[in-house]
Amino acid sequence: MLKLDVHSHLHTCLVLHGQTKISMTINSLTLSSCCKAEEPAIAALKRSLGALNTHLASNTYLVGHGITLADIIMTCNLSAGFRRIMTKSFTSEFPHVERYFWTMVNQPKFHKILGDLKQTESVPPVASKKPAQTKESAKPEPKDEPKKEVKKEVVKPKDVAAEEEEAPKPKPKNPLDLLPPSKMILDEWKRLYSNTKSNFREVAIKGFWDMFDAEGYSLWFCNYKYNDENTVSFVTLNKVSGFLQRMDLARKYAFGKMLIIGSEPPFKVKGLWLFRGKEIPQFVLDECYDMELYEWTKVDLNDEAQKERVNQMIEDAEPFEGEALLDAKCFK
Repeated sequence: MLKLDVHSHLHTCLVLHGQTKISMTINSLTLSSCCKAEEPAIAALKRSLGALNTHLASNTYLVGHGITLADIIMTCNLSAGFRRIMTKSFTSEFPHVERYFWTMVNQPKFHKILGDLKQTESVPPVASKKPAQTKESAKPEPKDEPKKEVKKEVVKPKDVAAEEEEAPKPKPKNPLDLLPPSKMILDEWKRLYSNTKSNFREVAIKGFWDMFDAEGYSLWFCNYKYNDENTVSFVTLNKVSGFLQRMDLARKYAFGKMLIIGSEPPFKVKGLWLFRGKEIPQFVLDECYDMELYEWTKVDLNDEAQKERVNQMIEDAEPFEGEALLDAKCFK
């Protein structure tokens, strides 16, 4: 027991040491005003993220099998980098860090504190060294002092402008809400799926095809691009769960089934999605980064073999394509 405790403490210390290095490097990059000073900081950040990426390749969390103080500190440190300096092209070198970070910040308690976090699209420009100009430009200000009196006299226009600003602006409609009405009511299908407990083929599957509207909806197969990395079952399951959490923005317009396939690693992740419209909604492609981790193929409704594959995925048929199911998850 003593040896296990020592090992656990050493592991925690190493993780915290790595967090400190990442935090200091991000801060130095954020505050840096010299390109030459940035180069070693970027190299150090890449080394630290590389080590973290290797650790997260086979671990969902930093220490143990649940969120700990180490994860809270690491996520807060990484959030500064994702917000300010670490663009998508930079973090794409560290896919396990990306998966870990977005899984953490989308947890309800993290989201409550950090809010809707968006990754920076560009690195802020280096501050220019021109203090003398700012001082000189400040000198003419006394000449403009009489203008302050004019501002005090004009009161009514400000009140009018304030009233106009307070008027709530209507939220822009989602483009999918502007599509022609569809005979398929998505909520009715979701209720049928949830409430069918027996004779699933005869009731739910038949009901699905009776409801389906090819003009108003489209079906898509998805296949995870990096199935060879799915060597740990719980990591793979958490990866899929995180994807479904981030798809919440499309709940009004989508239904999905995700299958985790195989009795031993590497596990395969495949899915079936029903989307409003004839294409995958653009706002989903733009806002859910997981989408680019999958290959997407539109279902050919004239191909009976593909329609049968749709049926099997909806009902969690096992074996699926000759293999056992580790798990099946539904987005509804």
